Amino acid sequence: MSDTSDPKVKKQEGAASTAAKPAGPPSAAKSVSAQKTAMVTATTPPDKSRLVGQNYTTPDLIAKVTGRSKYAEDYRADGMLFAKLLLSPYPHARVLHIDADEALAMPGVKGMITMDDLPAPADAVTDLGVVIKASKWGERGLTMEPVYQGEPILAVAAVDELTAANAIEKIKISFERLPFVVDPFVSLRPGSPNARTDGNTWLRPAPAAGASAGPPPPLEVHEVKWTADEFNEYGAGKMPMGKPTDQWTFGDLDAGFKNAALVLDETFMTPNTSHQCLEPRTAFAYWQNGKLFMHVGTQSTVQTVPAIARWMNMKPENVVLISEYTGGGFGSKGTASVQLIIPAVLAKKCNAPVMMRVTREEEHYIGKARPSITGRLKVGFTKEGKITAIDMYSVCDNGPYDQVGDCGQSGRIVSLLYQPPAMRWRGINVLTNTPTRSSQSSPGGMQGITLMEPILAKASRQLGIDMVEIHKINAPQGKAPFGPPSNGKRPYSTSCFIKEALDRGADLFKWNERVANNGKRVGTKVRGLGVSSSTFVGGSRGYDGLFVIKPDGKMYIQTGIGNLGTECFADAQRVAAETMGMPWEKVELTWGNTAKNLPWSCNSGGSQTTHAMTRAAYAAALDGKQKCQEIAAKVHGGRPEDYELVHETVARKGGGARMTFAEVAQQAIKMGGEYDGHELPTDVNRMTTASATNLAGQGLMGVAKDNFPQDGTVFSFVASFAEVEVDVETGAYHIVDFLAVADVGTVIHPKALGGQIMGRSMLGIAHAIGQKWVYDQHLGIPLAKRFHYNKPPTILDVPANFNWAALNIPDPEGPVGARGIGEPPVGGGCCAVLNAISSAVGDNVFRRAPVTLDAILTSLENGKPVLEPLTAHI
Repeated sequence: MSDTSDPKVKKQEGAASTAAKPAGPPSAAKSVSAQKTAMVTATTPPDKSRLVGQNYTTPDLIAKVTGRSKYAEDYRADGMLFAKLLLSPYPHARVLHIDADEALAMPGVKGMITMDDLPAPADAVTDLGVVIKASKWGERGLTMEPVYQGEPILAVAAVDELTAANAIEKIKISFERLPFVVDPFVSLRPGSPNARTDGNTWLRPAPAAGASAGPPPPLEVHEVKWTADEFNEYGAGKMPMGKPTDQWTFGDLDAGFKNAALVLDETFMTPNTSHQCLEPRTAFAYWQNGKLFMHVGTQSTVQTVPAIARWMNMKPENVVLISEYTGGGFGSKGTASVQLIIPAVLAKKCNAPVMMRVTREEEHYIGKARPSITGRLKVGFTKEGKITAIDMYSVCDNGPYDQVGDCGQSGRIVSLLYQPPAMRWRGINVLTNTPTRSSQSSPGGMQGITLMEPILAKASRQLGIDMVEIHKINAPQGKAPFGPPSNGKRPYSTSCFIKEALDRGADLFKWNERVANNGKRVGTKVRGLGVSSSTFVGGSRGYDGLFVIKPDGKMYIQTGIGNLGTECFADAQRVAAETMGMPWEKVELTWGNTAKNLPWSCNSGGSQTTHAMTRAAYAAALDGKQKCQEIAAKVHGGRPEDYELVHETVARKGGGARMTFAEVAQQAIKMGGEYDGHELPTDVNRMTTASATNLAGQGLMGVAKDNFPQDGTVFSFVASFAEVEVDVETGAYHIVDFLAVADVGTVIHPKALGGQIMGRSMLGIAHAIGQKWVYDQHLGIPLAKRFHYNKPPTILDVPANFNWAALNIPDPEGPVGARGIGEPPVGGGCCAVLNAISSAVGDNVFRRAPVTLDAILTSLENGKPVLEPLTAHI
């Protein structure tokens, strides 16, 4: 961290070096070796002396279970209108003419908008908070050239939904049908159609000659076709490997394969899957005094404000977002969706509030999806099972719009999780006329792990090495390097204890006892064991914390984190309460409404929130704690360090003078300046500054930016174990037992952590057992648009025994030591099951996920994989 003259930053830096890794005062510190014995499970007894690491009643729970929680579509306003969408019937077409006269003449119809009514293209924000500059190829909300069936073309507002729907039916549109493609490999063949009129992939143009140094030029749509010769192995099920659009390498690849005792060359395909949020992306909008008020489901409350401002070409301060409850996101609602501007524009045009409720079928189209990645990996192993080299090629089904990051991330995650000494990664994102892709839990990580894990399981059998052991042999440890070098040096993780997770998991799962029956047939049934490692990014940093202790003695915490069901919005704030010594029952939490003075918080995606916002909460608490000590010293004499916070008071160490928090708050108001928020740190975000300014003068203010140093990139890890039972006469199988052991640093809230581990494991399991898209290759239209056909898992698919545990080893690069958990279990959930199936029925049964009973049965009957390995959407 660079030097700074800001004394608050100096205090933070000092605290970071001496503070306990669990949240709280330094006296609460435990060594990492001691923490290794403090594994947390669903049955771990509580430590009632602390807030962090304990279960509690979250502030949203009662409202949820009693039905008082209000989601976007629960709001109503006088004179409100309802919007309905007209969707494209074609996978690719151009709108030539719209005749809406009859619809607009209907009683109760108040207005209609098309793409021409929308603001100009604006920037986007990815699930990991990366800004992507707008381009002419970007998604707009409405379009005159739909590039997938179901893309919205126009919207009608009427006094009720029935009237709006009837009006939609009366609109006549003339289309020019354009070439389309829904399969990446079809698009890459010579002479094949492109998904966009300009091409079929994204390329970054070379900088102009003589251009000054600066950021690289933005991506553009171009055409890439592979040669017929490069498709020679396609018929044999081997993925062709033509010209990539991106690549990197490290180590000596040739030497790695030369020194290998076993080399496997495998092709595998992962499915396209919708996010399937229970709450579709309904939005409600109205205007007051030049400000736009939006009720919408979003993962990231404050981060969605600048996104809306960009989409609407407005100033962020003129946007008010209300999102107290969101019914799931899984990455698809990182900053909501661009379609939310439809009711906003209609509301302005019609001068009335507008509600746009989205149906399940519409959600399939505009709700986004995880992209399929087909991969071909050549992997070398020593006879002891150590990987010597990986040559990986990823082909990503990108959908029609902005390039997703899954393709590149698949290679980086593989490089981290399996630690090859040499690796080459190549990839290409291919545009298709299918719905928009976006981040879904463990974007790219899930796919990369799913491409690699079957190879590791196959190698373990061919080399005669236990499956847990081969994972441990290749596991990352400590500050493990990943990805390609940058400026001559590869980046690395802050910490990694996946080997410990594998050991603990093997013990809890009784792996060594079960392995004796692995693959043995009893009658028509055979059981198989599988294990998988998994990882994903586990946090970011640099955000703000904000609270006020008022003269009533209570602590009022503000948070801009989204409430999407993970409970992070509340969990992170318990760090601030514990550090201040404030009982949780005296904490009032404000969230979900940007009109209520929320601080700048992270994008609640990419497993950032727990890590990022516990750091921010701790920073604000350190600020508040020092102010309490300074006030006590000014009132009672002595030095600030002579005082400590204990039992809701600031007391002189060793006895003597003390002040209650209520008295400290009163003194803060009298003293003013930095103590009550009239003077603020200069490094906090302008949104935090505006919010803190509005709260100034109400009590003692704790406000600070997370400036704690950090060496490395934060990743979380999970070791997953599964046992399946397969009926080889029918192909049917079920999961008998499942366990996931997480390495996610300090445990903040055990029940929420367990819910995330099991829920995200189940999301991964869905990719193994049935969830997928199905498209008609010839017509370019989806055949699976609802839950019944897309096959998301139900309660009947949950393993009979489903358990979790967490190591509870603090990450050393932070004052709290917590990491995120939303993404890492997904790859393990999928691949532990896949590896268990192959243990039961052999390696020559499937080459793609999900694995269904027909695939197992027909492959066993034919002695080879029967499903087409490279055809998309089957």
